[in-house]
Amino acid sequence: MNQVMELPPGLTHYLSLGAMLFVLGIVGFLTRRNMILMFLNAELMIQGVALNFVAFARHRGNLEGQGFVLFLLAVAACEAAIALALIMVLYRTQHSLDVSVWQNLREEGLDPVLDEEPLLPCSIEDKGTTLTVAGPGPQQPEETSHV
Repeated sequence: MNQVMELPPGLTHYLSLGAMLFVLGIVGFLTRRNMILMFLNAELMIQGVALNFVAFARHRGNLEGQGFVLFLLAVAACEAAIALALIMVLYRTQHSLDVSVWQNLREEGLDPVLDEEPLLPCSIEDKGTTLTVAGPGPQQPEETSHV
């Protein structure tokens, strides 16, 4: 019988995957205008770098890369908490997550950047979104007719 032995993935496989994650994060960050999607793409870039650190550490046979990744993940978790809090505060003031709305956060003396195709303003009232009932509703009093 002719058996083909599969080799475990090597360093180049891990580095290629880490590079792809990083490039996808950069492309997503540069092409999105929604702050939450930009934040998620920045996290994708961090994960691509972390994968490269772990791959090099495994290839070299030491734990320095894994130790640095643990530190990197702790910093990313703190950054996620601060970024999401900042996004919530900014949304409460402008009612939009579009980064082109935040021209008032620029430094003094810098010209505002104008979008070629601005997004249409949207509000919650326009969409007519309502929450569905999660169980039986409260009892409504019966109407009695007074004839």
